[in-house]
Amino acid sequence: MGLNRVSRHPDGVGSVATVPAAPGSADPPPGWIRGDGARTALAAALGLTVLAVAYHLGATRGEGLGGSAASFALLAGTALGVLFQRGRFCFYCISRDLFVEKNSRGAFAVLAALAVGTVGYVLIFSLRLPDPSGGRLPAGAHIAPVGPALVLAGIVFGLGVVISGGCIAGHLYRLGEGSVRAVPALLGALVGFGVGFATWNPIYGALIEGAPSPWLPAGGGYGIATVFQLAVLAGIAVVLLRWNPAEPQRDSRRIDGPEIRRQLFFTRWPTLLTGGLVGLVGVAAYLRDQPLGVTSQLSGLTRTVLHERDLLPVTLRGLDERLAGCVALVVDTVTTNGWLVGGIVVGSLAAALPGRRVRWERMSARQGLTAVLGGIMLGWGAVIGLGCTVGVFLSGTQALAVSGWVFAVSVVLALWAGFRLGLHRS
Repeated sequence: MGLNRVSRHPDGVGSVATVPAAPGSADPPPGWIRGDGARTALAAALGLTVLAVAYHLGATRGEGLGGSAASFALLAGTALGVLFQRGRFCFYCISRDLFVEKNSRGAFAVLAALAVGTVGYVLIFSLRLPDPSGGRLPAGAHIAPVGPALVLAGIVFGLGVVISGGCIAGHLYRLGEGSVRAVPALLGALVGFGVGFATWNPIYGALIEGAPSPWLPAGGGYGIATVFQLAVLAGIAVVLLRWNPAEPQRDSRRIDGPEIRRQLFFTRWPTLLTGGLVGLVGVAAYLRDQPLGVTSQLSGLTRTVLHERDLLPVTLRGLDERLAGCVALVVDTVTTNGWLVGGIVVGSLAAALPGRRVRWERMSARQGLTAVLGGIMLGWGAVIGLGCTVGVFLSGTQALAVSGWVFAVSVVLALWAGFRLGLHRS
């Protein structure tokens, strides 16, 4: 028998849903109810549509729509959307669980992604740049200058995550789940991009110009750098084991259709599996086109609008010349990054539908305002830091860039402070 109740979304958002009660479980019960057929069919249709569009993009061979690179980006983004949604790979959720609930389970997904990505990136680097000690940096990798601006960007970005309820990638995949609050947060991020571009030149001149871009393999080679980074990740994992509660024992179940459906769409995917697959997608993305990131297309559109209205300097020093990162130049079309971002939203929606995870949440005026404020902080931090938790934290660290570690530590410290101060309750 179904009854109306307020259910707790796994990302911490209450919503009203008509589902059978499942005492002691945060997951919707997997029994077949009315509407499941339509939701599952819609998810399948979305999957087939993605495949058809990807095929069409590949068939254009770069004529107008982006070609095979755009096709791959769409598929990679869709895969990320599925992984983010089903594995709850969300920096806000992971850090809230760690700093508020004292549960480190989700953090192991990030460590797994970084470990897998590190090994994959090193293999690519060793083929493209056999000698890392020659003073060159690998082309296209997110290896950025390290200095006060990067630390400041990470702190502002991390506080924006807490205040808005998610990072930029998190808000994108939450769109697929029907998140209302993600809309003002992403609109705020667009404003933040604009503020970042407007303040870029003075900040660059004072805090970024001349700063070094250290890369771990440049000092002792790929072997030492890889062992060092994996050892650091292992050390963090050992510390986090202190807050890793034991998983509840589950009764043995027969592997049949209903059980497969439950595991795929209703039960949270295993942490290490999710993180490892995110790492593999990141390696494939860099091998095929460019490192993962979710701000290039969005920030590029913002800059284009402001540029056309003469609201920005013609040249943004350093940014238009040499700096690597996930902040775009002026664009007038959908880039491969745009296809990846769209794929994240569609992939999350397709993954959420069969498990009844698409839920329209209530949003107060105060929540809308804090979402906008946090979004502005996200956008500004992403521009000054040359990316976000995906482009700098994940891709940069996987590339063994010191900038990735500096940004990651700054963001984590800001997340800890934000949750300790209760900013997530705004």
